[in-house]
Amino acid sequence: METADPTPHARSTDRDTAADGPPRTAPQLSLELLVHGVGGTTAQEMLGDPRVQLITGDDTAACYRRTDDADAEQRPDDYRGEPVREAYCWSNLTSGNGARALWLILVPFMVANLAHWMRPAAPSEHPAQRIYDLLVRILALTLTVLLAAAACEVALDLTAWQCAGTTVCAAGKSWMGFLSPDNSGWWSAPGRRLALASVVPLLVIGFLWGLSRRTWSAYESASPPPRLPGTSRDTPVAERTALSREGFWYGRRLVARLRAAHTTAGVLTVAAVLLAAAAKADGDGGHPVLAVTGRALTALVIVLAAATLIVVWRTARSEGAPDVSSDHLVVRALPFASLAVLALTMVHTGWARPGAHSHGPLPGADAFGGIAVFQGVLVLALAVTAWVLQRSARDDARTALRGMGGPAVALLACAVGGVLSGGVAQRFADWLDGGATPGQAHAPIPGPPVLLSWQASVIPVLLVVVAAVAVLAAIRVVIVRNRVTKDVPGLYDPREQPDAGRTKRIAATIAGAGLTDSAPVLIAATSAVTLVLGAGAVIGAWLTGRAPGRATEGAPPVVHAAAETAESLGSWLMGAGVILLITMGRRAYRDHSARRTIGILWDVGTFWPRAAHPFAPPCYAERAVPDLTWRMATWTERFDGRLVLSGHSQGSVLAAAAVWQLDLVTRSRVALLTYGSPLERLYGRWFPAFFGPPALTGLHREMDDWRNLWRFTDPIGGPIRLTCEGGRRIDQGPLRDPLSFGRTLQNPLPAQILGHGDYQADPVFETVRAELIARLGPDLPGQRPADERVKGRQDQGSSGRSSG
Repeated sequence: METADPTPHARSTDRDTAADGPPRTAPQLSLELLVHGVGGTTAQEMLGDPRVQLITGDDTAACYRRTDDADAEQRPDDYRGEPVREAYCWSNLTSGNGARALWLILVPFMVANLAHWMRPAAPSEHPAQRIYDLLVRILALTLTVLLAAAACEVALDLTAWQCAGTTVCAAGKSWMGFLSPDNSGWWSAPGRRLALASVVPLLVIGFLWGLSRRTWSAYESASPPPRLPGTSRDTPVAERTALSREGFWYGRRLVARLRAAHTTAGVLTVAAVLLAAAAKADGDGGHPVLAVTGRALTALVIVLAAATLIVVWRTARSEGAPDVSSDHLVVRALPFASLAVLALTMVHTGWARPGAHSHGPLPGADAFGGIAVFQGVLVLALAVTAWVLQRSARDDARTALRGMGGPAVALLACAVGGVLSGGVAQRFADWLDGGATPGQAHAPIPGPPVLLSWQASVIPVLLVVVAAVAVLAAIRVVIVRNRVTKDVPGLYDPREQPDAGRTKRIAATIAGAGLTDSAPVLIAATSAVTLVLGAGAVIGAWLTGRAPGRATEGAPPVVHAAAETAESLGSWLMGAGVILLITMGRRAYRDHSARRTIGILWDVGTFWPRAAHPFAPPCYAERAVPDLTWRMATWTERFDGRLVLSGHSQGSVLAAAAVWQLDLVTRSRVALLTYGSPLERLYGRWFPAFFGPPALTGLHREMDDWRNLWRFTDPIGGPIRLTCEGGRRIDQGPLRDPLSFGRTLQNPLPAQILGHGDYQADPVFETVRAELIARLGPDLPGQRPADERVKGRQDQGSSGRSSG
């Protein structure tokens, strides 16, 4: 097995002379490094050989070769004119057993983290960028508080306060018997019940802390290889992206700081709920000493909360170099200080208060409304900041939602967080009270906060809007299909017999693939309706103080029936959403086809480092990008070779990110081949500050060459939309799909519509691949002629994706 030199040393300027002796006489090797895409595949499938051998790596991610090619470097004469093929398999970074489907519960955190990376492509020195990043980090912190509050709602309010304190509710629940006041046991006091139940949300926070720390050690700790000094060959400052900075994929210290802050915020939320309950009892004639103790503990909670906000305020990404320094003692001590305050609060709350009893909802239940309002204010402030940044953006021609993608996604993160927390609370309350409906006249317990019932009641309306947008999208597919149908036969040999049914299938595939470009419309509509309905739910809850069904008791029967139906249906939908999310996640890890479907959004979401929320699913690119960078840097250094980096789908994004991380000498020896690539279609539009046209232009400028293959039938990949002054295009396409229209002598059976997969089956693929390998040539790649440099303009001509 080959072992790579751990540190690429400084390279000689004369590549034709070895560092220690005579000129080289052996032919120089070329390496073709294959990177698969969403859903993953095996090394055997990538290399087309059942016998493969691991070259470097581990069970999580590794490079493989055909067994016959394992010692290719010792036999360079056998590979004249043909590169050694090597496959980098990274699918285990995003897949695993069914238990990892629970990561889908962390979707709100992942979506909030995406909002950080969706900022418009304004100049790096623009002051609004810091404001944007700060707003996203604070909004992410509110999601952690919301999660802790939801856990407190289930464990403290519904279980320990409402149900355990009500004889009718506690009857028949043997596991709750020792908490019931009828038993007059030690744990039957309300404060002690709450102190005991607070262990549940604490365990939830501890689980997230442990999961974040474990994945942090495995993902954020992969350091990039050392690079030769130098900035850029002749790339303008506007074309340099943060993805090329040495510390971009090393977020170890940042995630540790955010983890400490969010853990502290979660623990303090539990302490605040306990203090609110104790303050209610002490304010009703309780012991004066306990009242003083409660105020002192409240002051400590406020001080620690302020320290947490300061840590979040001052925690910004440092990407110039890997940040290997340790955190301040104050930051590391914050979680332990919050745990100490919580322990004191549990003792304070559980202290004997004769005559205390629990009735009604737990004090502080209105905090859900406060969190919702604060999140709405943050989203609006984020939208204003994004608008300011968009006005200074370098290129906004194709930016999704005109730079409002970040605020829209942030709003959806808050909405999903509210649905998950409300769904769990609603379903748990329904289970506790048996056949009754929580909050109704004869229900044994009041149930969850009124705001959650109002939020549930607006979900059916939101689904109606989403369904209407889906219907409009389906109509658009039909219209585009009918328009494209007449053009399909012209793409093929006229001697092939046209088939009306097959023509419609091809046209429908093209029209369906174009729906990806309509995603901004769906997200904009969903976000706008969510904002309006969410504001209406908060206003309705605060004005009426009752659930929608009870608030409309005096209204006309039609209105009252509609309100009750919406509340009941929405409650079930909230609970079903939680179950559906877990079910889809488990299926995605068991069913390969489901993995490809769900994995599109999941792999896009987890591609980015955890810059806003430390409890988001781990970023696989912080392992995969350094892997690829180390492999390319060490191989070209040891064997003085050239390299073709071949990436499909999400693998093309990893490939581009890895090339940006190379030093300039190595980068000029690498050619890039992408196919089915979402680099411009998804990443360029939604993340313009990092993958916009200027950044992609700079990438091509500093490489040996770059070619991109795409099809109209591909729902994910698309053109890069950049051309060269000499007339050479990066984009090669659109490729014909299927390869043959009818039955021919060469293809007697109907050819398959390939869509996003199997680009290697097209003869154009092998032609372009051979051209790239030939361009590498036997000599050191130098500066390309001026007429071949990227001009950096968007190609609005035939290389652009047609709308139909």
